[in-house]
Order: sequence, then structure tokens, then C-alpha cells
Amino acid sequence: MSDEKLPGEEKTIDGDVVPNPDSAPVAGLEREDVEPSPPVTRSGMWSEGSPDTSGYGGIVREYLPVQSSARPLDDANERLLTRLEGLVDGAISRVLFDRGELTIFVPREKLVEVVRALRDDAHLRFEGCMSVSGVHYPSDAGAELHVVYHLLSYTHNRRVRLEVTAPDADPHVPSVVPTYPAADWHERETWDMFGVIFDGHPALTRILMPDDWVGHPQRKDYPLGGIPVEYKGAVVPPPDQRREYR
Repeated sequence: MSDEKLPGEEKTIDGDVVPNPDSAPVAGLEREDVEPSPPVTRSGMWSEGSPDTSGYGGIVREYLPVQSSARPLDDANERLLTRLEGLVDGAISRVLFDRGELTIFVPREKLVEVVRALRDDAHLRFEGCMSVSGVHYPSDAGAELHVVYHLLSYTHNRRVRLEVTAPDADPHVPSVVPTYPAADWHERETWDMFGVIFDGHPALTRILMPDDWVGHPQRKDYPLGGIPVEYKGAVVPPPDQRREYR
């Protein structure tokens, strides 16, 4: 029988294609001893080591790496980015345009300049900060804490999202309250739930948890089932430590 491959079958060879084994094979040929890198996967709903009381412990999902969009973008968004870069040097580290939404990743040391430019420039005019929220990525070394800002331009009827990162070891981000006073409550909640310290905030105190509470409940290294809570003299254990009734 002939060793010639039929049309549509892959072409493979056993030996080295070129003298250097680390080099790529000739176009149209595949090395049988080369395997693609397996995708990084995560198990369960939460970070490794956390007890899973969600019932989704068997989930295995592929971890998507940090994404960014190639520029130039469409005309309207590219004009926005170009204008911002002209106003603040080093304002943008990368951008992501996905599902019709623009996210601008901003170095934290540039955040105050960026939000002022976005608010005050006549071509931008993002007058309102609709929300400030936090995200915790324990595996994102050096950028475990993310702070997300949603800005709205009433003048131009458009929205933009800003994202800033900080490491666990230095969880400081400048406050935007001097520019957007309504962010006062949002930054307090983000501090309360995630432990992000907003430098320059007028009164950074807890807003949901008691003042003497230890820890930040929405971080992924926080006990998933919660902690024992004292209520009227009785202690209620967290769900994952309670007796199971059948």
C-alpha cells in the first residue's frame, strides 16, 4: 500500500524537519512529537482552597487570559482615546472593546488626571461617575485588586469604563471623590468589601459591615461559608460548618 496521504489527510513526519529541532516545521507539515500547550483551567466556583458550598464544585472551566483590543478602533472610540492621550501623557496602558463597550485600563498614578480630563474637556464631558466597584483576582500576581469606574457623558450620551489595578501588598488607589463627589459611597463600599484604600477619601469608613469587622467579605480569600456570627447571645455557625440534615 502506498504511504502517500489521501487528499484532506494531515501530513506528518517522524524525523526532524530542519537541522535545529526547536525550529518550526516546513509549512504544511506537523511534527508528531510537538503538542500544543494545554489551556489553563480552574475548578469550582471559587479560588483554590476555599470550601465550596455553592453546589458547583464540579465545574471545570478554561481560564481566559488578560485581553486587549488592537488599535485603531472604530472612529468614535478612537477619537476619544486619541483625545485623552493628547490631554494626559501615559493615560492608557491598554484598551478593550468588547460587546460594544469600551474599557480603558489606566495606571493608578494617572487616575486623578484622567478623570479630570474626561470630566472637564469639552470633547469628552463625562460628567457623571455612575459606579465604583472592586474585583479580586488572587492569581493575577502584582495586580490582584481591580477597581472599575463607569462614567457617563450626559452631553454626548455615551459611556466609558475605566479599570485600575493594585497589588495586594500595596492596595492603594487615588480617590476620585474630589472630581466625582457621588463616588464617596461607592469607594467606601469597595473599601469595605475588598480592602482597597482610596487615598484622599474624606472619610474612608465601613458602610455595610460593623466598624470593628475584620476582613473584607467579597475577596476570594475570605472564608466562603462566612464566619460565626453572634446574634442575641447565640452563635450562628457559617453554612459549611453546620450539621447536615437528611
